[in-house]
Amino acid sequence: MVSVHAAARVLVASNRGPVSYAVGDDGELTAARGGGGLVSGLSAIGDEADALWVCSALGDGDREAVRRGVSEPGVRMLDIDAKTHAAAYNGIANSVLWFVHHMLYQTPLEPEFGPEFRTQWAAYEQYNQAFAQALADSAAPGATVLVQDYHLALVPGMLRELRGDLRIGHFSHTPWAPVDYFRMLPDDVAEQLLRGMLGADRLGFLTGRWADAFTECCVRLLGGTSGTRVGVHGLGADADFLRERSRRADVEERLAALREQVGPGRQVIVRVDRTELSKNIVRGLRAYELLLDEHPEWHERVVHVAFAYPSRQDLAVYRDYTAEVSRVADAINARFGTAGWTPVVLHVKDDFARSLAAYRLADVALVNPIRDGMNLVAKEVPVVSDEGCALVLSREAGAYEELGEDAIGVNPYDVTGTAAALHEALLLPAAERAERTKRLAVAATALPPARWFLDQLAALEA
Repeated sequence: MVSVHAAARVLVASNRGPVSYAVGDDGELTAARGGGGLVSGLSAIGDEADALWVCSALGDGDREAVRRGVSEPGVRMLDIDAKTHAAAYNGIANSVLWFVHHMLYQTPLEPEFGPEFRTQWAAYEQYNQAFAQALADSAAPGATVLVQDYHLALVPGMLRELRGDLRIGHFSHTPWAPVDYFRMLPDDVAEQLLRGMLGADRLGFLTGRWADAFTECCVRLLGGTSGTRVGVHGLGADADFLRERSRRADVEERLAALREQVGPGRQVIVRVDRTELSKNIVRGLRAYELLLDEHPEWHERVVHVAFAYPSRQDLAVYRDYTAEVSRVADAINARFGTAGWTPVVLHVKDDFARSLAAYRLADVALVNPIRDGMNLVAKEVPVVSDEGCALVLSREAGAYEELGEDAIGVNPYDVTGTAAALHEALLLPAAERAERTKRLAVAATALPPARWFLDQLAALEA
């Protein structure tokens, strides 16, 4: 990859970058490299492509690295003022745009777009402008720029004004709100967001449903998409990586520990999520509780292994939700548990190896988000499962578009229906479960991360 001082031919922009820094007690900086589809994609295009990743410094270690001039090859990290970043990231991106696109507001009380919102919106504009300027400064003539997600929705339009020669794409990793919900935003802000996105030559979405919702917003609010192309790229699971990683020694160790916690001869319902409000963990637990209520024959015969990894704990609503997940799990165990049976095995400390162990162990996977851009857990479990796994899947997950035929679909708000789906999944004959799992795995890996990235690049450059 190219140095941050050279003119890059391919640029990616995202809030979080591929590397993070920490300052040790001795003052030394250490770097930790991340993973994911974008990292795989940039690796796939090769060093000769002169690629650059522009991202934000997120913590004290990152900011110190920028100040010291420390940089990973191919990465430019922006030291945006911490207060500006907090207002843009938590105030707007995570507390407004995320809530709009996931339709999470309790509308009798929220949102309320007053002076505080306007101050935060100004910070969001500044944040996006900093990215646009950095990309404009770093891009070679005619370069290709791929901007990522709702944090940077204004960047394409801002960058277009600075560098009309660039090929600009934007990809949305979330759902897109239906037009009537999107119009909850102040009129000028809604229009600014759409026009910012339409500064791109091409916009990508995870499913046709989200692409259609965006297009309808543009038609209703602006009269059309102004010639911007809209495409769909359904991010898939990385089968080779998952299968190899799930057979390593640390996963085997955690698998043995989970089997001991579950106990012999019992079926296992697995969920793996962050305690993100849209993931619907509490209703999933309520559905499991109702299953035990309505079908006492499952007592002592099934365990719900639930991994709920804390997310966005700097926001009070997320802290409260995380606490409610633990409270409901404890209440189920107190009500139904016996000396030899713990109905819910809850883990709240993030552990990727343990998640893979749970994937392998699962007889049933519960994936019931209120709304989700894609949901890779739904795609990863069938790839890793040892014996075949029935998938109970919300019809509001983007993955439902590809996996719905072989999953057991549920309305995420319908706890009774979800309990019935869990019962159906537990009763699914082993042979049928195995066949469904094979078909799910094929669909889930149709567009693995590296190809997902390269397809977007090719479509933009066409």
